[in-house]
Amino acid sequence: MIETILVFLIIGLMITGILVYPVLIKYQRNRLKHRAFLPLFHTIIENNLPIYLCLSPDERRRLQGHIQVFLAEKQFIGCRGLHVTQEMKLTLASTACLLLLNEQGKYFPRLRSILIYKGAYIVKETTSMGNYVVEERRVARLGESWTTDQVIVSWEQVKQDTNNWKDGHNVVLHEFAHQLDQEDGTAEGVPVLQRTSDYASWAKVMTQEYEQLCHDVLQGGKTVMDSYGTTNPAEFFAVATETFFEKPQQMLSKHPALYEQLQRYYQLDPVQWV
Repeated sequence: MIETILVFLIIGLMITGILVYPVLIKYQRNRLKHRAFLPLFHTIIENNLPIYLCLSPDERRRLQGHIQVFLAEKQFIGCRGLHVTQEMKLTLASTACLLLLNEQGKYFPRLRSILIYKGAYIVKETTSMGNYVVEERRVARLGESWTTDQVIVSWEQVKQDTNNWKDGHNVVLHEFAHQLDQEDGTAEGVPVLQRTSDYASWAKVMTQEYEQLCHDVLQGGKTVMDSYGTTNPAEFFAVATETFFEKPQQMLSKHPALYEQLQRYYQLDPVQWV
């Protein structure tokens, strides 16, 4: 009898936890969003996020709130002795949180840590050559996104991207777009969309645009998006996101259907920021 009561008590506590935990998270995030935004934060972001002052007052206010939550929930780790500064945290957080202005409110749920290297870092890459032959080589990388819990970036690359906004290359936008894509545990170029009916339109437009980019690159033509987007659909989504935020006018002009899809997903219109 006592064992039965204990079982019911445990089940009750588990159910209560399941119901209460999301409410507590929402409450805590709302508190963070309304925390005073320090003048130093404003200064750093103005210097490191070129389009910050182009945002509407409401967009800046929402971005500030998301940054507060991001800084509180994510861990920043310097690699190979790199000291992580407030500038690094705010630069990464403000750029990544541009992707969250659509108010979906999930804050990259799989992500726990951002690893920061001073420059490019070396990893071992294994490739199957067929016939049970595997090739292992060392390659230099500037950033990557894991489906488990980490994003890795080169600070030198982040600064270079900051100083060259509008060139369509941004390692933070790229890797955090992967995080959105990987939210369901897979990287296939399809983030979680608002409505089930949105997936058919997304698949149609993204497939057509991906194939068009592959064709244009193969023909040696000039493209708005970087050729790295031809690697696979997941990389295409990440590259398209970089272009959407950094070269919105060119994308709207050359790829209106793609721009419309990303505008609907991110619920933003970067053309207005130019």
